[in-house]
Amino acid sequence: MVITLDGRSLRFEDVRAIVNDYPNGRRVQLRLAPDAAERMKRTRAVIETALAEGRTIYGVNTGFGRLSDQRVDDLEALQTNLILSHSAGLEARTGESGLMMALRANSLAYGNSGVTPELVQFLIEMYNRGVCPEIPELGSCGASGDLVQLAELGAVMTGYGAAYVLEASVQSVGDVRTRARRLRGMEALERAGLAPYRFRPKEALSLINGTQYMCATLGRVLVEMEEILKLADLAGAMSLEALKGSVRPFDERLHALRPHPGQAASARNVRTLLDKSEILESHRECKKVQDAYSLRCLPQVHGAARDAFEEARRMLLHEINSVTDNPIVFENGDIISGGNFHGQPIAQAADAIASALASLANISERRIERLTNPDLSELPAFLVKESGINSGFMMTQVVAASLAAECRVDATPASVQTIPTGAAKEDHVSMGPLAARKARRILRHARTILGIEILCAAQALDFLRPLKPGAGVQAAYEFIRHRIPHLERDRYLRNDIQIATHFYTHRQLLERVDGITGGME
Repeated sequence: MVITLDGRSLRFEDVRAIVNDYPNGRRVQLRLAPDAAERMKRTRAVIETALAEGRTIYGVNTGFGRLSDQRVDDLEALQTNLILSHSAGLEARTGESGLMMALRANSLAYGNSGVTPELVQFLIEMYNRGVCPEIPELGSCGASGDLVQLAELGAVMTGYGAAYVLEASVQSVGDVRTRARRLRGMEALERAGLAPYRFRPKEALSLINGTQYMCATLGRVLVEMEEILKLADLAGAMSLEALKGSVRPFDERLHALRPHPGQAASARNVRTLLDKSEILESHRECKKVQDAYSLRCLPQVHGAARDAFEEARRMLLHEINSVTDNPIVFENGDIISGGNFHGQPIAQAADAIASALASLANISERRIERLTNPDLSELPAFLVKESGINSGFMMTQVVAASLAAECRVDATPASVQTIPTGAAKEDHVSMGPLAARKARRILRHARTILGIEILCAAQALDFLRPLKPGAGVQAAYEFIRHRIPHLERDRYLRNDIQIATHFYTHRQLLERVDGITGGME
């Protein structure tokens, strides 16, 4: 797959492809659009002309931030020093480095940053040749861009820092795998066949003034959240069957009266999953009037998370197809200082996603409680036949409750936690990186809680046999039972939980269910 970068047309499908590709393989390749390269040449000429005329340009022949009033003569040393001095972040990882490189290259390719096409081409070559810079997690307030993260990218470009290099190895005919080696920056470039990059005036400043770390982190969260949204509907449908809940709250007519798109989609998914359920038919005439909110209000809660996802995706796409550095250069010769590097839009989107995912975690944990609590479930205590000598799934609910509590703590908004930096020049910051990282933690915990719910629901469905649930739920039940046997008596439960909550288990599970149902939304 080849993704062409022009600064204006990157799609969410492209983000998904890069997230799933990097650094696990090298199936995606990047290229620079020829028209983008021409735009970059024209605005680069504006910078060169301005310097020849002796104009004062922020960050090109001046210091940075509070030092912007100081004129500088050694322009290339200024750029190199900027990279080195700003490489001050902590706790490095490579998880988002591939997407971050691609997004930074795309933004610069828009053509209004005043950099050379060679800078963008170097980023593309690093990606295509499998160089994965170690990028610090901590140290950015998300105001003048993700300074420390993007500076670390620039450090690897010049031979400093550290990076992993992907190397292909042939295991057998048709079986080509990759492995990663951690190397110093200079060694990584040499291994990839690249010479260290030499930053021209303004280029280092343009590289590090951007929101691409927070965007890459949020982008990964949103890619994985697509799966979580389906998983939540599936887990809820399984619990509904196991608890002999009613399908009536999912009636299409009811949701048409409150036309939130996400709510309608979740209701449709549950109706699809419950189709042809023998369990539902078995208690159609029961005396229960209404189910608990965690069952009855599933479309409203899950649907709100879906709508939050759609809004965050819209904001992300705007951001990754934008110019986010400073100053910005126009082809007519204007060079304007502004604040496009400020991460507030992404910070607020990440906070909204954190809240949505925490709500999914909370409602799932409540369904786990109903499944394991004999006072609420009409099932054996803690879903084990001989309770007392066996504790069954008692602790799975405790684990889910502890993780849900962590989600609620992490859902506290980061985008309002501003603090002055840079000698009060940067007196309002977004905390976008913190917001995105918190959303990533919540997503991980929400996935675990939903996996525990599916594990518990499968155990509960065993007690309703020989009655079968809906076709979609039955497919999920059979998938889980193929990997995790029924809990007859207490055993080492951690293995079961790890299987039920694993990323690849969920992916394969959803593929199986979609194959039976025709696909959830």
